[in-house]
Amino acid sequence: MGAHAAAACKEWILNTSLAEILSVALLVLVLVCAVVRPFGWPEAVVAVPAAAVVIGTGAISLADARAEAGRLGPVIGFLAAVLVLAQLCDEEGLFDACGAWMARTAAGRPRRLLVQVFVSASVITAVLSLDATVVLLTPVVFATAARIGARPKPHMYACTHLSNTASLLLPVSNLTNLLAFAASGLSFTRFAALMALPWLVAIAAEYAVFRRFFATDLDAGAQAPPAADAAGLPVFALATVGGTLAGFVVTSALGIDPAWAAMAGAVVLAARALARRRTSPSAIVRAASVPFLAFVLALGIVVQAVVDNGLDGALGGLIPGGTGPAALLGLAAVAAVLANVINNLPAVLVLLPLTAPSGAGAVLAVLVGVNIGPNLTYAGSLATLLWRRIVHAHDGEVELWEFTRLGLLAVPASLFLAVLALWASLTVLGGG
Repeated sequence: MGAHAAAACKEWILNTSLAEILSVALLVLVLVCAVVRPFGWPEAVVAVPAAAVVIGTGAISLADARAEAGRLGPVIGFLAAVLVLAQLCDEEGLFDACGAWMARTAAGRPRRLLVQVFVSASVITAVLSLDATVVLLTPVVFATAARIGARPKPHMYACTHLSNTASLLLPVSNLTNLLAFAASGLSFTRFAALMALPWLVAIAAEYAVFRRFFATDLDAGAQAPPAADAAGLPVFALATVGGTLAGFVVTSALGIDPAWAAMAGAVVLAARALARRRTSPSAIVRAASVPFLAFVLALGIVVQAVVDNGLDGALGGLIPGGTGPAALLGLAAVAAVLANVINNLPAVLVLLPLTAPSGAGAVLAVLVGVNIGPNLTYAGSLATLLWRRIVHAHDGEVELWEFTRLGLLAVPASLFLAVLALWASLTVLGGG
């Protein structure tokens, strides 16, 4: 190699190193601000300028940034539609009816209430996304526990754990799922079929841990609520959600982006709410959480800059090959650790390009890790951070050591069993 070529190579390496340092520093800044939210700023206030900086400095090329935006665009549109759908379901009374059902069927028994919370949170997370469980169900659970005089701690902790763990089932259950779904090459029904057993097993493992961990709280007394507390069933909202789920299956089978089905469901509920003057166009726009959508897009560009400038090479040696049980466990463990270090959304953005070539099984193993793993720390997922704010707003207490002890018991058990269940599903159904 000539002197000029060697000098050019050295300069390229230096530039790449500087680009990686800049990208990592900006990613850390974005994540810290998303956790702390200084001055109450939306996450996008820091993330969008950070994305502009990595593009402007050449840490990521404009063409690559456009490609990343194009890849995330349908996912973000899907997320916006689901957020609007969940908010409109709340306005239709779906969550109030759920709270009344939980209080009535719990019959003053805290252990039975925990079962109802697990069922409700698991279904709502799977169908309407984890954001619905954190933002809309958690306050209902607080009110339900107060209504029957039960200690709220087991039930409020169930909301945050299940917002992560119970989001394994459908592509719409979590933003990480939407990203993995796009990378897996699976149909909507195939994804759900492969994840059904891991979903059930992980929830069962969480429930067993909760029953033991919160035994004292669950043994405390409670009382049955008045019969007059029953709420009417929001039939139209339930029918719309059911139709939307059917639309996911049909659009996936026809090769149409399922985001259109989510948008159709949101439009149906929005039209009814507007006609009855229960909402306004501005309220619907707020429900779509445009600043958060901008944050997701900007975060994706910053993470891609980190990956392109060397992180993919650094992590490449840690990614096990194959889709046997040991390899799947290794992938899930790496994903879980990374989720707790840099948050689950950046973790899945980093790991998907590295694991997608190994097939759908590897992608789904990463998903198990980034969905269950965040229950170990506060910073593991944005949903947990949001849940903490909601708990504090209701004068609830979240103790760091208690949260961590619960996570140390629940995460390894549910992660291990879910991965084995995934391997069994892949073996029986194929698709790995």
